[in-house]
Amino acid sequence: MLTQRDLEKAGVSILGDRLKLIKCINTLWQNPIDAKVFNDPIHGHIEMHPLLVRIIDTPQFQRLRFIKQLGGVYFVYPGASHNRFEHSIGVAHLAGQLVKALCGRQPELQINHRDILCVQIAGLCHDLGHGPFSHLFDGKFIPLTRKDLKWKHEDASLTMFEHLITSNGLEATLLSYGLVLPEDLKFIKEQIRGPATRGDRVGVDPKGSEWPYKGRPREKGFLYEIVANKRSGIDVDKWDYFARDCHHLGIRNNFDFERFLKFARVCEVGKRKHICTRDKEVGDLYNMFHTRNTLHRRAYQHRVGNIIGCMITEAMVLADPHIQISGAGGKIYTISTAIDDMEAYTKLTDNIFEQILYSSKPELWEARKILNNVLCRRLYKWIGQTQPAAEAMIEQEEFNELANQIAAVAPSTSLEVKLGPEDFIVNVVQMDYGMAEKDPINKVRFYCKNNPNRTIKIRKDQVSQLLPERFTEQLIQVYCKKSDDQSLQAARKQFVQWCINRDFTKPRDGDIVAPELTPLKPDWNNSDGDSDDSDPWDELQSQRQANSHRSLAKAFD
Repeated sequence: MLTQRDLEKAGVSILGDRLKLIKCINTLWQNPIDAKVFNDPIHGHIEMHPLLVRIIDTPQFQRLRFIKQLGGVYFVYPGASHNRFEHSIGVAHLAGQLVKALCGRQPELQINHRDILCVQIAGLCHDLGHGPFSHLFDGKFIPLTRKDLKWKHEDASLTMFEHLITSNGLEATLLSYGLVLPEDLKFIKEQIRGPATRGDRVGVDPKGSEWPYKGRPREKGFLYEIVANKRSGIDVDKWDYFARDCHHLGIRNNFDFERFLKFARVCEVGKRKHICTRDKEVGDLYNMFHTRNTLHRRAYQHRVGNIIGCMITEAMVLADPHIQISGAGGKIYTISTAIDDMEAYTKLTDNIFEQILYSSKPELWEARKILNNVLCRRLYKWIGQTQPAAEAMIEQEEFNELANQIAAVAPSTSLEVKLGPEDFIVNVVQMDYGMAEKDPINKVRFYCKNNPNRTIKIRKDQVSQLLPERFTEQLIQVYCKKSDDQSLQAARKQFVQWCINRDFTKPRDGDIVAPELTPLKPDWNNSDGDSDDSDPWDELQSQRQANSHRSLAKAFD
């Protein structure tokens, strides 16, 4: 990479001329004449660097065309047919927009073309490791089939990225565009997954204090906050999927990422540099996390979408031993073991649904039946939803016992049908603003107009009195696999009784499905003094009658 010292040796003696030359060279690196233009429904016409295009045109990246962004949600929202492919291109574009905005606004940061390319490549490749139906694969399927394995799609993204580079011989291409290996490859992977080993002294800066990254020094630590921000959760990955998912779901997006780009600035916070924004933008950031919560409530954790996801998972678990996928050297893998070999994993997409559905193998009969039920909308039945109190949230170790608990409940009224744990599906949903019980805005630093180099922290009570008091809650969704009326009636009564026993909130339809049980819990029936259940028309009629009676009384006086 060309430096000021190189130009000085070449005879460019004036500092201003050297800086102008370096800026021109960096601009040429950033905007090559052979860039490719993509017409994206969210961001419009976007230019992609030829190195990014070279990565896109590989089997490993093209695989993302066949993985739905929202998995089973497509069975609920017919517009949600978009895939990981276009989302990844959108993230790469936004990553470039943000890092270039910082580069132009603050030349002193010394952001160079290598930094920009690496940030864009990380955005492009951050989702390479997703399996069939996206989060369903690493959130439900792998934990059931590989119980001793702690595996997330980010792990596979790193392995798949390495496989993409080596199997397509891209090392020379990376070098030809000015990247430095292996340093820049480490930087790209650290942006996707985080530091290689947390807590270890893997990168020590000259001052002797710990720095967990190897790809870039502490002075450029803000670059790690662009694609996947481990500090505050404000990153371009969210910006793209908010805008893209809302567009395809038909839900309004209340966050304007273009405004954030206008005010983004790198400031020193303690001994590190972080991406900050103007103090007046704090309300918009709360809107961003509210949008995230809205998407989870209305789409990602939709009760029908969740049970469809459970049924697809059941079918894949049943089919797992009987599906054969060839990997490196001709070795055969199953659905669950394909993650151990990237050549096999490249062949694993949402197409597994059709592969099971249209198979003639007798051992796949039960899995085929479940998938056919999904297509014909013969789904497991909704029983109800409840919530534990803030101080009594269910720990993950207890999740697998909840169906047993509901089945063991004996309501005060007799049941005509006896249901077992295998008849219930209990789905525990963790709702938050992205940082469990914490307010993510507490991790953000702001600057003021009159002093853009000094950062401040803004408390929630300085913003509005109408913001959430708590930032996390659990939703417990319960379904029944049986569909006859007697079984469903019994399941609903057992569920209501279980809520009473566990001191959970009353199910919304509790008074309808179990009117003989809900009065047994006093705090479920206390009237709210502030509530007003009266009908305005009834009040008007009563007032007219009262006036009429008073008029008659006066007539007889």
